[in-house]
Amino acid sequence: MIKKLKIQIIVVLFLMSFLFGGFVNVAQTVKAAQNNATTVENDNVFRVGMEAGYPPFNWTQQDDSNGGVRIAGNEEFAGGYDVEIAKIIAEQLGKELVIVKTEWDGLVPALQSGKIDAIIAGMSPTAERKETIDFSDIYYKSDLVMVVLKGGAYEEATSIHDFSGAKVTAQLNTFHYSVIDQINGVLKQTAMDNFTAMRVALQSGIIDGYVSERPEGVSASAKNKNFAMIEFSEGFVTNEEDTAISVGVAKNSELTGKINEILAGVSQEERQQLMDEAIKNQPGTDTEQSSISWVVSILKENGPMFVRGAGMTLLISMVGTILGFLLGLIVGVIKTIPVPVKKARRVLQRIVHALLAIYVEVFRGTPMIVQAMVIYYGSALAFGIHMNPVGAAIFIVSINTGAYMSEIIRGGILSIDKGQYEAAQAIGMNHFQTMCNVVLPQAIRNILPATGNEFVINIKDTSVLNVIAVTELYFQTKSVAGNNFRYFESFFVACVIYFVMTFTVTRILRYLEKRLDGPANYSMNQMQV
Repeated sequence: MIKKLKIQIIVVLFLMSFLFGGFVNVAQTVKAAQNNATTVENDNVFRVGMEAGYPPFNWTQQDDSNGGVRIAGNEEFAGGYDVEIAKIIAEQLGKELVIVKTEWDGLVPALQSGKIDAIIAGMSPTAERKETIDFSDIYYKSDLVMVVLKGGAYEEATSIHDFSGAKVTAQLNTFHYSVIDQINGVLKQTAMDNFTAMRVALQSGIIDGYVSERPEGVSASAKNKNFAMIEFSEGFVTNEEDTAISVGVAKNSELTGKINEILAGVSQEERQQLMDEAIKNQPGTDTEQSSISWVVSILKENGPMFVRGAGMTLLISMVGTILGFLLGLIVGVIKTIPVPVKKARRVLQRIVHALLAIYVEVFRGTPMIVQAMVIYYGSALAFGIHMNPVGAAIFIVSINTGAYMSEIIRGGILSIDKGQYEAAQAIGMNHFQTMCNVVLPQAIRNILPATGNEFVINIKDTSVLNVIAVTELYFQTKSVAGNNFRYFESFFVACVIYFVMTFTVTRILRYLEKRLDGPANYSMNQMQV
């Protein structure tokens, strides 16, 4: 009785949390769809892409304080130096500023596919990037620095060659990573996706330092007492364009000249003042707290971001799993249809099976993050189809899950004894009737554990969808950690939330399995003849 009560409590709590998260995210989905329709069709908006997690250039905050601008399709706001520059440009263009929060690797594809009009995200106009997009004139210039642990072996370094033997890294797809080769004897580490990951690695001792620009180094050392910024007397050899920051625009865009005219009217003194204000206003609290106090503080200040991220994760994974199951069911049933007698039908069946095999192999053999990039950005580039990010995420998870579920369901169907097929045919059932009334009810019971496993996998795999501007739990956590510089505590909160979601899903599915099994103890009545 107590065990049953516990299960019911878990079910109720899960349903309540899902309904709440689902309500929040349904509203967000509608809003995102409206924003997407507006930004794609309305020429009166200036869509700017940024990570919103690279202070002091850009960050995510809860309100519009200090000039924050609402992020498209979200309840959060973006602030920072890049946002201020974007506001100046939008105002001079006579357009409404729309901030599109996207992972760094998704910025250039978003620009090329027309999802955004410009990249204002602390991006340098390197020669490699100029091959794919155009850049405006420079709107900020800085020097390269190294961020290290305070009190560590490299705090007193003055030359880049003092890092001989040190483990050094930089952000992926940036020139920061290429200049590491100028250090003699350096132990160059694998490039990392974002500054949050690098700060975590530095704090934990995995690396000895990471290459950055001076504003970020000032920000990191000011907000985290364990970090120190090294400015070199003998530094990296760079081109002017490497240490500069410009606005990225599409190839041959008419915006380039207009933006250059606007930037020319912003004095160097005004730019420096904007940067000083950004460093002062960036999120961050007192670092003199215990880890437990930090967890409480993070939940108190950023609880809504975690809730919205968790709700988005649940929404995408649940709807994607249900639709993927139905898709897999259709494919699995089709692949188990007996070979027709007529030749024309046999040929048609072979063609259908070949197409389904291609679908299954392609989506089982490629990572979801690659599928997301190809489908979301590729559909816009190739066909001019601008998908809503949340709708695209659900579609991607659905077809990915369908590919896996089709083989699981096919195996479940084949596990049913052939005698049951023969018995069904003996009483006049066709293949469709046999499947619906005899085979599938048993097969679905057998594959329920595998279906639950797919649901759990989807909850975790949604973390890759930040490349198409979906602000799920992992992306929200990176924003929180990037703002407060408390990585262990922020990701610990996310870890607990992920565990609660997956554990609850697992418990519910096990409860359903037991219900389908029937009572554990039962007695058979003997038939009297």
